[in-house]
Amino acid sequence: MNVQHHISDELLLAYASGSLTEGWSIAVATHLALCPNCRRRLSFMEHAAGELLEMSATEVTPQPETVSADSWENMKARLKADKPVVGNDDKSIVAPRATDMPVLPEPLRSYLGGDVGSLKWKALGRGAYHIPIKTGDRESQVRLLKIPAGKPVPEHSHGGRELTLVLKGSFTDGEAIFRRGDIEEADETLTHQPVATPDEDCICLAVTDAPLKFRSLMVRLVQPVLGI
Repeated sequence: MNVQHHISDELLLAYASGSLTEGWSIAVATHLALCPNCRRRLSFMEHAAGELLEMSATEVTPQPETVSADSWENMKARLKADKPVVGNDDKSIVAPRATDMPVLPEPLRSYLGGDVGSLKWKALGRGAYHIPIKTGDRESQVRLLKIPAGKPVPEHSHGGRELTLVLKGSFTDGEAIFRRGDIEEADETLTHQPVATPDEDCICLAVTDAPLKFRSLMVRLVQPVLGI
């Protein structure tokens, strides 16, 4: 698996600092379970934060906190310089066969009580299904989505942020294609209509913090019932 679309630096840094609420954290943690490169980026951030804490602890006299205006840009430059890992150079580790791997990695699988074969899906219409995921987070809505092969999601924009993580199959959005492990971040500036690729159904984890803004009047009418 070669993940091409990664979590943003800003969101990963928020996860590393513990400032994300539960819904967003589920999406980031699930992406990390599928993406060695982002796990390495997270480790780098945590290591850098640890060094900063050690440096501050060695100060004999408290000093006023000063932050360079370009400190965050410098951090992002260091992250970009740390090239992604493609494949696994450790020959002692035997990668599991794709058929042996669960579709839902942890921690997501524990939230749902099992892998996709044991789940009870709820119909959304037009062959699509979803499973709302309960959390203690009142800021976001978390759900598993199953989009039929070759079918589009209704065209929509956003009232806030949306994270979509592919767990099985793939979808296209414009010229970009998102496969297992890929994550798409969307906000109020994006209007789009993702389409599941024709080879198999696409199963995704979706997290939002505001209702979607659908173009179709029919979808808008049933939206309160569906809770999307």
